[in-house]
Amino acid sequence: MRILCLSGPNLQLLGTREPEVYGSTTLAQIHAELADLGAARGATVDCRQSNHEGALVDWIGEARGNYDGMLLNAGAFTHTSLALRDAIRAVQVPCVEVHLSNPEAREPFRRRSRIAPVCVAKVAGFGAASYRVALYALLDWLDARTKVD
Repeated sequence: MRILCLSGPNLQLLGTREPEVYGSTTLAQIHAELADLGAARGATVDCRQSNHEGALVDWIGEARGNYDGMLLNAGAFTHTSLALRDAIRAVQVPCVEVHLSNPEAREPFRRRSRIAPVCVAKVAGFGAASYRVALYALLDWLDARTKVD
């Protein structure tokens, strides 16, 4: 099984950016953990980060036929990007929305996700562990679908 994990704007700053909100774990540490956890479950996890919406859209567009599922922490693009929403919907690769903090417990403008309606699930509020929980849940979800088909 192959999983694509995408992280959006400013997530390269994890570990030093507002640690009271986002924690002290770096994105590199999260990516390394996901690779190890995926391997333990027989999955390959390909992790990428970009501050550019177009790069994220391109990577999502390349997912069909190359990945079984996606994890997406779109950062601030979560609340604004119809392009990401349309890309997720177009490729029809199951996607889990991921957030370190709980957007619904923050500023009002963060409470609306443009991508949630085209994702199979959302994991938020567990800090760096949100990625781990999302990966395990997505792999379980994909395994269950395989057994049904």
